[in-house]
Amino acid sequence: MQDLMTMISTIRRPRLLIRAARHGAQEYNRNRHLQRILGYGSLPRPAAALMRLMEVERALDEQRREDDAGYSLSRHLDVLIAMMGEAQLVQANRATPVA
Repeated sequence: MQDLMTMISTIRRPRLLIRAARHGAQEYNRNRHLQRILGYGSLPRPAAALMRLMEVERALDEQRREDDAGYSLSRHLDVLIAMMGEAQLVQANRATPVA
C-alpha cells in the first residue's frame, strides 16, 4: 500500500481547482470543516480523516469528469481544502519527535 503523502501527490486535478483549494486551506478549521464534510460526531485522527476525504474526493472527481448533474463544485472544493489541511496535520505529526 502506498504512503498517504505519495497518494496525495499523485492526484491530478484542474489547476484552478487546486489553486482555489490551496487558498482556502490557509483558513482551514478542522472542527468546522471536517464535521460538515464527514458528518457530526467524534472526529477521526488526521490520517483516517485523510483516507475518508480521499474516497469522497475520488467520487466527486468522477462526477466532474462525467459531467454529472449532481456534481457540486463547492463541495469538491471543500473536500480538497480539507484534504490539504489534514495532509498538513499528518506531516506535522510525522515531524514531531516521540518522547
